[in-house]
Amino acid sequence: MNNNAVVLLASRILLAGLFVVFGIRKARAVAGTTKYFAALGLPMPDVLVWLVILVEIGGGVLLIIGWRTRLVAWILAAFTVCATFAAHRFWEFDGAQYVPQLTSFMKNLANTGGMLMVAACGPGRLSVDKG
Repeated sequence: MNNNAVVLLASRILLAGLFVVFGIRKARAVAGTTKYFAALGLPMPDVLVWLVILVEIGGGVLLIIGWRTRLVAWILAAFTVCATFAAHRFWEFDGAQYVPQLTSFMKNLANTGGMLMVAACGPGRLSVDKG
């Protein structure tokens, strides 16, 4: 087994972990997440919450196993950009909320970069896609 295959698998697992963990957290607190989405001014928050949970958990799992990896990475990248600009508008905050919002914004941009790398490089041999 070549080291690049292991590194690509580890990268997919680490990137996907963020989506799976936060998707599960949303699934365990649907009512609270729906209220949060409504407070952000997002449309149809009671429907959107389930779509977001599906994208985060489903996309994360598909990324880990490496099925349709490039497409999933593009979807997760686009999803992350949309979520970032919807939920982490650091420029609207000052004081105690500025730095946490900026940190989340930058973390999401870095995650998007990771997704774009996966989309460009593929999943590697240790995946359902095999490369």
